[in-house]
Amino acid sequence: MATDKTQLQTVEKELNNLKEQIEDHNYRYYVLDAPVISDTEYDQLMKRLLDMEAQYPELATADSPSQKVGGQPLSQFSKVDHLVPMYSLSNAFNENDLREFDRRVKKDLGTDQVSYVCELKIDGLAISLYYEQGRLIRGATRGDGTTGEDITENLKRIGSIPLKLRQPVTLEVRGEAFLSKKEFARINQEREEQGEMLFANPRNAAAGSLRQLDPKVVEKRALDVFMYGLGHTDQQSLAAAHLPIEKQADIFSVFQELGLKTNKEVKVIANIEEVIDIVQYWQEHRQQLPYEIDGLVVKVNSFPQQQQLGFTAKSPRYAIALKFPAEQGISVIEDVIFSVGRTGVVTPTAVLQPVQLAGTTVSRATLHNQDLITEKDIRIGDTVLVQKAGDIIPEIVRSITDKRTGEEKSIEYPKDCPACGSELVKLDGEVAIRCINPACPALNKEAIIHFVSRNAMNIDGLGEKVVIQLFDAELIRDVADLYFLSKEQLLPLERMGEKSVDNLLAAIDKSRSNSLEKLIFGLGIRFIGSKASKILAAHFQDFEALQKASFEELIAINEIGDKMANSIIAYFKKPEFNTLLEKLKKAEINLQYVSRANNTTGNTDNIFAGKTVVLTGTLEKLTRKEASEKLEQLGATVTNSVSKSTDYLVAGEKAGSKLKKAQELGVTILTEEQLLEQLGFLTMLI
Repeated sequence: MATDKTQLQTVEKELNNLKEQIEDHNYRYYVLDAPVISDTEYDQLMKRLLDMEAQYPELATADSPSQKVGGQPLSQFSKVDHLVPMYSLSNAFNENDLREFDRRVKKDLGTDQVSYVCELKIDGLAISLYYEQGRLIRGATRGDGTTGEDITENLKRIGSIPLKLRQPVTLEVRGEAFLSKKEFARINQEREEQGEMLFANPRNAAAGSLRQLDPKVVEKRALDVFMYGLGHTDQQSLAAAHLPIEKQADIFSVFQELGLKTNKEVKVIANIEEVIDIVQYWQEHRQQLPYEIDGLVVKVNSFPQQQQLGFTAKSPRYAIALKFPAEQGISVIEDVIFSVGRTGVVTPTAVLQPVQLAGTTVSRATLHNQDLITEKDIRIGDTVLVQKAGDIIPEIVRSITDKRTGEEKSIEYPKDCPACGSELVKLDGEVAIRCINPACPALNKEAIIHFVSRNAMNIDGLGEKVVIQLFDAELIRDVADLYFLSKEQLLPLERMGEKSVDNLLAAIDKSRSNSLEKLIFGLGIRFIGSKASKILAAHFQDFEALQKASFEELIAINEIGDKMANSIIAYFKKPEFNTLLEKLKKAEINLQYVSRANNTTGNTDNIFAGKTVVLTGTLEKLTRKEASEKLEQLGATVTNSVSKSTDYLVAGEKAGSKLKKAQELGVTILTEEQLLEQLGFLTMLI
């Protein structure tokens, strides 16, 4: 028994070390946006953790990173009371409303000395997380502000929510769960292909995802969070961790120190006119963000001033939400055209009378599919409400039926493919109508456009217009044809000078050596996105092994489900695939997985080469990510924990417990200015 107990203690020590490693990598990836290992290396660590916990279930803990994977379906959500109410905010709709808010704040405080914190208003679902001694105990929706739904198991599946904070503090934190524009588009495309109803916007998609009773569904959707506020706090635990929060702006540096993800676009503003400038900036530039915002939130920065201002029955008097104008407009459908995508789906697009939406002129909007047209009773000639959400194609919300004149026409779906004339089909269980002719020019053209895109083979200079030009000139018919293009063929084409041709051919040639996952994704296998492509490439290592894989081998891989496995097998059985593969081999395309382990520049002529560095506190002239990247380029290893092996601690403003520990251990401490001097950037940045 003594031997067994000793062995168990050894295993427990290894397991705790493994969990710390994974938590550290989660922090680097989600909070600092500065990963130091590849996805494959991370997956191997996670697999090791899962295997060990399966072998020693008595050592599994509720805060283990393994709790972010799997989970049994829930029967229902229980209700949970917030320790401190989640108040809603009063709204402002224009500059005058903001000036009136500023006037009222200064009058109630009896002073003009007021600064504000300006935060982006993320369009998602408000959530509350309760941590006790650093461990996630509960996560909930806002609900009515006093009582919400307990969605802890679903929130655990969000990568950017830590199950264990980096300090043993007790507090209730508030934030927003959301979907990026890219993930929203991916989910809706997947739902459309599977014949399911589409989400109206990213906010509805995020809410719908977190209200799933099966946590595995949440796990498949790349939800993210930004944390921005406090509910209940145990001030003693914060003080013990040397993490004082004295004003609104402190929340963001402290949250980052704890491992909670925050939005980097937060600004401390001196007066309301500067706030208005920020509002105007984001009204013009919101489309550049990878996520949706529907306004800005303005809060008094000083906590004593917040307490003095207090609350109304529904909202705090120290904060206000500026709502952007709705991105909707009224137009008329003049015509409907049908196009064929790379999977053969025929999609209807409404041709509109031009309308201004979100600063751009919109003249087309997607109608998605025949069932949606029928359900919404949309007709040619209808006056319609048009909606634009981010960089997603504008869509028709509804027809305004009381404006009909009787001359409107029903939208008739074509029976034959508009590109090749083949008969269109509707597969069982699907909403989509497809062209299944493998020789369809529209389908092949779209497939090539996908193949050369950034997440696929990433061939610089081969944009959509160039692909169409090459296709229409009959120089290419499939993706392999790209690798047999010659200078003599390209020079006669329009806008193809000698230099641009040389650059294009060089980019095509460079793509031959891409790692296998780029090729897998580029082939456009149905249901196989860029993440699944990486998983498959890392698992099988070469294309031939993937091609020969059985259904059982495929579904045994984490995150590869039945539908994906069947799609892969069906793709490789297509008669035209063997012809394409032979052409790709003849073109000498790399069919092997290339590991992407991080490499340093090899520069050893600096104080950081071969040293271990920790960053703490708030840096003013560099982000944590930028500082980490610069240090790693110089051969340093950047970690998040101070220990005897730490060589340097870079301490920014409000450095907390890490600074104290470094001083106790005699670690060399550098200010941000000293770091910049060593990096050679001080003169440039000042």
